[in-house]
Amino acid sequence: MKASLIISVYKNVPFLKAVLDSLKFQTVKDFEIIISEDGNDIKMKSFIENYPFEQPYQHIWQEDLGWRKNKCLNNAIKAAKADWLIFIDGDCILHERFIEMHLLYAKEDVILAGKRVKLDEPSSLFLLENSSHLLRMQQKLKRKLIFGKGETAFLEEGFFISPKGFLWFIPRFRRNNRLLGCNMSFSKKAIYAINGFDEDYILPAVGEDADLTWRFKAVGYHLFSLRNLAIVYHLNHPTSWISQDENLIKYHDKINKNEFVCKNGLLKML
Repeated sequence: MKASLIISVYKNVPFLKAVLDSLKFQTVKDFEIIISEDGNDIKMKSFIENYPFEQPYQHIWQEDLGWRKNKCLNNAIKAAKADWLIFIDGDCILHERFIEMHLLYAKEDVILAGKRVKLDEPSSLFLLENSSHLLRMQQKLKRKLIFGKGETAFLEEGFFISPKGFLWFIPRFRRNNRLLGCNMSFSKKAIYAINGFDEDYILPAVGEDADLTWRFKAVGYHLFSLRNLAIVYHLNHPTSWISQDENLIKYHDKINKNEFVCKNGLLKML
């Protein structure tokens, strides 16, 4: 297999179904699916067992003891059969050339960094009601560009620009200096070089992507932007923002100590 697609989920079965349905339209089929569940929801388990997967899949889960996404992701990395790892979240629908683009630009010395367009509720419902609607999303976003984006956020990140089209040069000007956990990829060698995700983080956000960004750079890797190449449609849902104060204290402390190889990661160095 060319890649392992790691999907982070927690309880939301309808969203996961929409994500998995979008994989049927991928232009590259040679990948495995790893569902990384930070919990052990019985409805999620039943759905996964009965879903008609077209690719090999694994379901990695753990006891629901609070936010431990990084631990589950490390377990998914250990289980991955491919050398190239692509990460998304369970609320992200993939453009049909998403995996193709991640593999096209895959190199052992780079970390691939994409973005996402945050859909408004009508656009999200449009995708959820029928998987084939995915193929009409580019036209739908173009209409939003002309007639108003509504509550859609980061609309500019939703447009696919072919690397062989006449606008091929635009993505090269669109830099990206930080990772988003819902759209990134790298080699196993790269993630093992920093000992994986840092399990000291027990709250979402900073420890999932900002932490990886500085650690990858510290060990010698550089980011390569996939803006407007690897497109992710982020489904609309209520957010319960959690204060980042605790995460940021840990984050800056680790930077000050230059702990780019974490101690509580794939290997335990405590």
